[in-house]
Amino acid sequence: MKLGFIGGGVMAEALISGIVRSKLDAEIRVGEPIEARRAALAKAHRIEATADNRQAIEGAELIVLAIKPQQLDGAIKDLAGSVKPEQTVLSILAGVKMHSIGLRLNHDRLVRVMPNTPAQIGHGMSVWTASKPVPKAVRDFAGKMLGALGEQVYVEDEKYVDMATALSASGPAFVFVFIESLIDAGVLLGMPNEMARKLVLQTVWGSAALVRETGKHPAELRNMVTSPGGTTAAGLLAMEDGGFRATTIRTIRAAYERGEQLGAGK
Repeated sequence: MKLGFIGGGVMAEALISGIVRSKLDAEIRVGEPIEARRAALAKAHRIEATADNRQAIEGAELIVLAIKPQQLDGAIKDLAGSVKPEQTVLSILAGVKMHSIGLRLNHDRLVRVMPNTPAQIGHGMSVWTASKPVPKAVRDFAGKMLGALGEQVYVEDEKYVDMATALSASGPAFVFVFIESLIDAGVLLGMPNEMARKLVLQTVWGSAALVRETGKHPAELRNMVTSPGGTTAAGLLAMEDGGFRATTIRTIRAAYERGEQLGAGK
């Protein structure tokens, strides 16, 4: 599969690394404006990198828009008239609907993906969808490529990609804040920073693994940890008093609403 990337940032490199790591049959070319970045990508992954976006997508079966939503207009201007009917365009732009990209490019072979940053280490979560004209071979390759980044879920309805933008794409940042807060709490109690960091990271990782491997509802596992009148019960009360659950829900809703604004060009 011949791929042409527009943009060589963090998520583009995560995709490229996954392809290379999984030894997928792919020929990759990247369009990236920053010379130092082009050199780094070419050296690290033995791929071709160019400053010319038109050159990057020439002959590509799959064109990957790996840019920020705010950069879309410039990319569309670069690609105007260059995208061929037989090419498929895959977008990882937050909030930007397939319909919008299709209209701007006058194109109907479209894939929309919402990955997240843990994809950089093969533990990502990607939610994606594709328009009906996308060939089966391209769909199959996209699934394998995203599977190389971690977990992937295909959805028929694009609205779930928008929801995933808030929940799993923005989600790592919210988890990082929680991790940071737990470490700070350990330090406040008098624990050395490195010790607190080790305890917290293993606790968060192990807790997520326990939910996944047992298949139990998080509430059931929480109850297993919570003894009547014990330390966990006291801590959970403080979380409820602080509005932790409601704040978390509002956080995801705010991220979702911002994604909708970005999709509308605001």
